[in-house]
Amino acid sequence: MKVAITSLGPTVEDMVDERFGRAMHFIVVDTESGAFEAIVNDANRNALQGAGIASAELVADRGAEAVITGHLGPKAFSALEAAGIRGYDGTGMTVAAALAAFTEGTLRSLDEAGEAHAG
Repeated sequence: MKVAITSLGPTVEDMVDERFGRAMHFIVVDTESGAFEAIVNDANRNALQGAGIASAELVADRGAEAVITGHLGPKAFSALEAAGIRGYDGTGMTVAAALAAFTEGTLRSLDEAGEAHAG
């Protein structure tokens, strides 16, 4: 299974970025092999609008079946839901710790959208 985790930096030792659409990076991890890809999210982070939807498309295109972040706005939540991707809360954790908690089944799922954020 592939999991996309928002991150403040390009490694699994960096903290989870609480923003989804405007996250600094996405770390896409294959939970079976342990392989990961770090994706710089500059285009969406600096977008005037539509960052949540574009980021949802980015992680869906990478084959993610789950997202770990801190917050999903209404548009990102809807786009992920339409793609069959579930969101989980990794607030205050490193990417590695959030991934471990996800694997153990202890992360809280994001069952509804939070407030919309702009810019």
